[in-house]
Amino acid sequence: MSPDAHGNFAGKHLVILGCGYIGGEVARQAGARGLRVTALTRNEGKAAGLRAAGLAVVVADLAGDTWHAKVGPADFALNCVSSGGGGAEAYRRSYLDGMKSVLAWAERHGPVGSLVYTSSTSVYPQGGGGRVDETSPVAGRDERTAVLVETETRMRASPGAARSRVVLRLAGIYGPGRTHLVQQVRAGEVSGTEAQHLNLIQRDDACAAIWAAFGAPAPLADGLFNVADDGAATKGEIAAWLAAQLGVPPPRFTGESAGGRAPTPDRIIVNDRLKAALGWRPSFPSYREGYAKLLSR
Repeated sequence: MSPDAHGNFAGKHLVILGCGYIGGEVARQAGARGLRVTALTRNEGKAAGLRAAGLAVVVADLAGDTWHAKVGPADFALNCVSSGGGGAEAYRRSYLDGMKSVLAWAERHGPVGSLVYTSSTSVYPQGGGGRVDETSPVAGRDERTAVLVETETRMRASPGAARSRVVLRLAGIYGPGRTHLVQQVRAGEVSGTEAQHLNLIQRDDACAAIWAAFGAPAPLADGLFNVADDGAATKGEIAAWLAAQLGVPPPRFTGESAGGRAPTPDRIIVNDRLKAALGWRPSFPSYREGYAKLLSR
C-alpha cells in the first residue's frame, strides 16, 4: 500500500539538496503530500523560482558548511545534486565533498529519518549485452565514475547520519524538457551505435522510486536499488520507433559518444530488487509509453 494512504508524509520535514531536474519535481510533488520542504541550491535564479512556489530556500554550495546552521533536523533528506558539468574535480566537489557535508549536517542535528542519494548506473563497468543487478561489481571506469563509487561508499558506511540510507542508481533520465534523443532523431543523426542497449527511466518514475524509498515500511540500513524501466531496448529500436512517430526517415548513427564522453558499456540494467523490496512499478514501463506522452504534448 502507498505510504500516502497512512499519512506518513503529512507535516514532516523534507530537505532537498540540489533542486535540479529530479529534485525540483520532487519538491513540487512534496507539497501535494503535505510535507514542509527546505530546498538547497547554489543557483540564485533557481532559488527565486523555488521561493515563488512557496518553498523555504537556502542558497549555498553543498560542499561547504555554511548551510548546516540554516537547515534544521529533517525527517527525510534527498541528495540529488548534479555536477553542473566539468571534469573530475567538479564531480568530486559536487558529489563526494557534497556528500561529506550532508553526512556532517545529518550527524550534527541527529540522524535523519530517511536519507536518499540518487547515484547513477554508470558505476557499473559491465558490458557485452549482459544483465546487471545490484550484486554486480562496481568500478570507476574513469575519474568521474570513481568519484560516484566513492560517494556511495561514504554514505553507506555512515550509520550515524540516518536511520534509513538508500542509494538509487538511476538509468538515463528523460521526460518533459529532457528530449535530447528526440531532437537527434529529428535532426537525422544519433550518437552511438544501433546495437547498444539504452537503459532509461522516465522522470516521474524516478521520482516514484524516491517516494517508495522514503515510504519504506521499515528502515533500510543499507538500501541499494537500480532504477530503470522494463524496456531493455536497443538504441536502434528506439530511434526507429521515434522516427516513425515523428514522420521522419530513420536516423544515421555516428558510432561516437555524445559530448566526448566515454562510451557507455552495452548492458541491460535489471530493476527486480526495487520492485520486490519496495513495491515500485514504472508507470512508463518502456520507451514507447514514456515518449508517446512526451510527443503528445
